[in-house]
Amino acid sequence: MTNHRLVHMFSLAAAFVLASFISQNAAAADKLTLEKGDHICLVGNELGERMQHHNFWEMLLHQQFGDKELVVRNLCFPGDEPLNRLRSLNFGDPDKHLAHSKADVILFFFGFNESFAGADGIDAFKTDLTKLVTETKTKDYSGKGAPRVVLVSPIAFENTGDPNLPDGSEHNSRLAAYAEAVAQVARETKVVFADIFGPTKKLFESSDERLTLNGSHLNEAGYRALAPLFQQALFGGEVPTVADAPKLKAEIDDKNFHWWHRYRAVNGYSIWGTRGKAGSDGTYNNTDVMERERAILDEMTANRDARIWQVAQGKSVPDKVDDSNTLPFIIPKTNVGGENDPNVKAGKLGSLEYRPAAEQQKFFKLADGYEINLVASEEDFPELANPVAMNFDNQGRLWVSTMPSYPQWQPKSKMDDKLLILEDKNGDGRADECKVFAGGLHQPTGFELGNGGVYVAMQPDILFLKDTDGDDREDVRIRQLVGFDTADSHHGLAAFEWGPDGGLYFQEGTFKQSQVESPYGLNRLGDAGVWRYDPRTAKMDVHVSLSFANPWGHVFDRWGQNFIADASPGFNYWATPISGAVRHPDKHPGGCRDANLDFGGPKVKGDYPTFIVKRTRPSSGCEFVSSRHFPADAQGNFLQNNVIGDRAVLQHTVREDGSGFVGEEITPLVSCDDGNFRPVDLQFGPDGALYIVDWHNALIGHLQHNLREPHRDHSHGRIWRVTHKGSPLVKPPKIAGEPIERLLDLLKEPEDRTRYRVRRELAERDSEQVVAATRKWVASLDQNNDNFELYRLEALWVHQTHNAVDEALLSTVLNSEDYHARAAATRVLSYWRDQVKNPVALLKPRINDPHPRVRVEALRACSFFPAEEVQEAALDALNYDTDTYVEYTLDETMRALDAQ
Repeated sequence: MTNHRLVHMFSLAAAFVLASFISQNAAAADKLTLEKGDHICLVGNELGERMQHHNFWEMLLHQQFGDKELVVRNLCFPGDEPLNRLRSLNFGDPDKHLAHSKADVILFFFGFNESFAGADGIDAFKTDLTKLVTETKTKDYSGKGAPRVVLVSPIAFENTGDPNLPDGSEHNSRLAAYAEAVAQVARETKVVFADIFGPTKKLFESSDERLTLNGSHLNEAGYRALAPLFQQALFGGEVPTVADAPKLKAEIDDKNFHWWHRYRAVNGYSIWGTRGKAGSDGTYNNTDVMERERAILDEMTANRDARIWQVAQGKSVPDKVDDSNTLPFIIPKTNVGGENDPNVKAGKLGSLEYRPAAEQQKFFKLADGYEINLVASEEDFPELANPVAMNFDNQGRLWVSTMPSYPQWQPKSKMDDKLLILEDKNGDGRADECKVFAGGLHQPTGFELGNGGVYVAMQPDILFLKDTDGDDREDVRIRQLVGFDTADSHHGLAAFEWGPDGGLYFQEGTFKQSQVESPYGLNRLGDAGVWRYDPRTAKMDVHVSLSFANPWGHVFDRWGQNFIADASPGFNYWATPISGAVRHPDKHPGGCRDANLDFGGPKVKGDYPTFIVKRTRPSSGCEFVSSRHFPADAQGNFLQNNVIGDRAVLQHTVREDGSGFVGEEITPLVSCDDGNFRPVDLQFGPDGALYIVDWHNALIGHLQHNLREPHRDHSHGRIWRVTHKGSPLVKPPKIAGEPIERLLDLLKEPEDRTRYRVRRELAERDSEQVVAATRKWVASLDQNNDNFELYRLEALWVHQTHNAVDEALLSTVLNSEDYHARAAATRVLSYWRDQVKNPVALLKPRINDPHPRVRVEALRACSFFPAEEVQEAALDALNYDTDTYVEYTLDETMRALDAQ
């Protein structure tokens, strides 16, 4: 969402008046009163949701009312609005969860996301909020009568001083108006209003400490500072003092941990959704087994409530929680093996007798000229259990995420999925050392290094982990992005990939209904797609919304064209035509699940071609060959893992065809007759060899076996390396810590992954220094060099990564002699459309470019512009020969423009 499309905004002066008015009215309003044993439920958006992870307010609540033995349950979801709350199928309506929580008091947090509609949206917001409050007051969730309701204002927006983030002036103008709207509804419906807009505005203006992650969402220090202000807004009186109470806070943290995993359970689609009927052992199915675990979590949460009361009243509690009063787990019988095992007949089951890695190696088959060696296994490093994703850091070390808790953490066990660093110190291709960078993770299905740390999926969140003391162990953990769905850990956030533009791309699969807030507005994605996050500006966008089953592969070619692998059907797509604007719940047509979605879906019927003919399925991970260690005839080949049908690394030649691409399968690069070989990720390393993550498990899939199937393996995992016989390995250039000028020269290296890591290193350096050095570097380039246009494009991408608009450089690349560069620059223009002086004038010639690839990029870009500025111009594409991709992109762009 972009500011130039927002409707009329209130002036900043008016905001100050409104803020003062709110404070006066808040002082006169009734305050919240509590009774002993009250159950307090938080409902609403990200402001409230994060309170259960930064438990300062709840700590203060129990300090002030320790004798009342209060129960607090957080039911917030990021992105929730009064009457619009996305949930996966059968999650249950709000009343169900409020009744389960026996709500006596409900604190509603709304107004932030709605404020982006501006002045024209206030009446609708008030209508929805009034309806919510009115209906809520007719309910009896606790058996003691209607709940007491509190409407909480949004907080103010912090001017962080970061030039890449909004300064908050427009935000606070809108937020003041919406805070007053909340106050009006509270007065009209006779419920309590808690004003925290005015107090947080004063707080931000007076604090020397940064209190938000991005201006709009509080950090740890922000929630600590908010706690007394919120407590006063609820109960009146003087602003209370927050006394540090580590023991009390630890008990609250533990309670909320268990509630979180009950309420936001991973694999919800296999618990309360339709896949709950799967996994039957003849007696128990997934729902039976997993709902028992949620009941146990309820009991464990209640046990911790009792401890909180004891500690709040100054009493001692045992060091260990006594959970002996909980229900027993249901342990299903196995459905693996036997003459009638359908997975054996389908070739999906491996062997329950696991071979040592040395024995497994004998079962590999490789294309002519290649060989394979073991890099690491669970035999060397027991921590390497169920590896799922990999990456190389700028020092050349191999990072791997593991998830032995797969498919889901079980209560009463230790949650300890890991992020590992493997290092080959003597250069023999075998890891010599394994370090645990981070433990205590849950289902880290994907990750990516960058910005001095690492982004890690831990649905429904993306964490940012950082080591600040150089011991290769995380010591900072931030919930950086939140609001993703948890419907299926198979479909969790995966395929993390930096685009050359500096955006972090990642994907999620079907069944999931996600809502992600940002300083620029709310983003919703239902049933699969690709996200793009710019960590510098905090912009968050849906890059592709197509009815994928489970996209688990994403890669960019050297010219910035991206390709997506959809795992379950084994389909592969060129992404440009499907990455134009489309508004939720609409989607681009042509995905494999168009006719089978639970909610929403494309409003029109249509097909979208795959660029490779699928022969087998499913897939996991993809990569282009770009390595001087591999033979010349392999360069540019598209590689893709297959984890069931062939258990192989499939290989395809790729050629350009019209505006798009066509791939043709050739001999697989690697295959294996060991049925437990499960290649789930692959990437070229700094040495030019291909590295493969082997999940190494006899069983695969949620649907075929119970989530608690006894034969699921939690201990094996291997990393393999493919090399070409007789070809020298690439000598890895030094990247980490190198001078900026040296890094820029490394953008001339032929290996895509080398340039990828160089861009990642440059992104971490001071922007002013990088941009200044890049301008000198561009001026020094040899225009007669065959790769001059590519190098200049790399310079443009460096500018984009650092949010440094250079219209002159953009213009020169838009008019490059090479259509690959012109197409890439057109995409840059689409992202800079709000920052350049006359974007439409720059865009229109691209619609009339002699090459169809550029025209497709231009049509895609048009979908993000106001219709009146580009709609007629977009039709100029019909003055040229068209192909399937041009026609698809034009149709989708016109749909997007018509829908404005």
